[in-house]
Amino acid sequence: MGLTQVRQDALNARLAHLGAVSGAFPAAREMALARVVAQGLPSRRDEYWRYTDPASLIAAEPARAPVFDNRAETLAFQAQDRLKLVFTDGVFDPAASDPLKMAGIEITRLEGAQSGHWAAGYYGTLETAGQTPVARPLAALNTAFARDGVLIRVTGKADKPVSLIYRHFSETSDASLHNVILLEPGSTFTLLENGPAAARFSKVTEVIVGDGAQFHHVCVQGRDPERRAVTHIFARLGNASVFKSFTLTANGKLTRNEAVIELHGANAKAHVAGAAVADGAFHHDDTVFITHLGRECESRQVFKKVLMNGATGVFQGKILVKQSAQKTDGYQIAQSLLMDENSQFLAKPELEIYADDVKCSHGSTSGALDETALFYLRSRGVPDRQAQALLVLAFLQQALDEIEDEAIRADVGQRMEAWMILHGH
Repeated sequence: MGLTQVRQDALNARLAHLGAVSGAFPAAREMALARVVAQGLPSRRDEYWRYTDPASLIAAEPARAPVFDNRAETLAFQAQDRLKLVFTDGVFDPAASDPLKMAGIEITRLEGAQSGHWAAGYYGTLETAGQTPVARPLAALNTAFARDGVLIRVTGKADKPVSLIYRHFSETSDASLHNVILLEPGSTFTLLENGPAAARFSKVTEVIVGDGAQFHHVCVQGRDPERRAVTHIFARLGNASVFKSFTLTANGKLTRNEAVIELHGANAKAHVAGAAVADGAFHHDDTVFITHLGRECESRQVFKKVLMNGATGVFQGKILVKQSAQKTDGYQIAQSLLMDENSQFLAKPELEIYADDVKCSHGSTSGALDETALFYLRSRGVPDRQAQALLVLAFLQQALDEIEDEAIRADVGQRMEAWMILHGH
């Protein structure tokens, strides 16, 4: 069945603006383009876009986004010993970056990758698999046209985290980055990301976690109020492997974060968590799809959103348990704290189970600040603003606890607290 004329016109306009496919791994890019042409770009008529309008993400050119003073946001993780790689409006900045060398890992930029590079066999593979059963055309569009990114092969225990820093200086920047990360069996690696990135930002990260390997990911999406972003992280887990990802988001005109994870090996663990603080005409969407295929695996989805002054939060999370995935332990919770009557939280939790020996649960709630707790703090002399901030931070803590490293968790917690004080809550 062909695309409607409206969707065909939108696709044609977007592709005309992007031009010809070029860059490393041309075969994978051409196949990705074919997927986009067959699927068309998303619209509100699509089931997984019913709560989020993708119009500004699929427009031929990005909406103008006045540059916010984001110096404080790009300084996140300053206390951490890390290897820093800086991208400004999607363009690599070698002068601001560390050398691409570190014990235990191999790092190459996507822009300079050659045909015989190890990533040639992985680029776009998880994104392709993630198109079933739900089409994700914006991820395929990224695979086809991404200008740069990092290709990281982890061969042992990485000496320190790799930190990707995204700076935004152009009001009309339209950046696309694509990362591929391969963790060899038994290896350990931490990826940090922070910064507003661009006026419109598209990012895809594909993570292959080998047997017994551990991948930890912490992302801080900053306070740039007019930015628009769509991110995808695709992961495939081997036996007894660990995947943990946490994202903290503050504001942004539109943010859509998607996670698509497949637990193939036995005894694997996948944890995906997020905390969001949205104020005003901001829209934040977390969409997660976790598929259990291996036996005795564990997955957790923990998402908390604080919404104020008419902000909108969305959560769409699914746990799919195949018949082979006996003794699955799946947990999902999505909660919102509505600071006023004008904000809204839209949730769609799903379970689809074909195995008969599983333990799966999901839940979603919305509420206001606990007036009893607020009164108690005030009666003990805590100022109103500080009392509200304490209760908000307590609400977000469950998601924050998903960060494995104590120092990184403390760093993110301090940033979260600073944002609360800034917002007056």
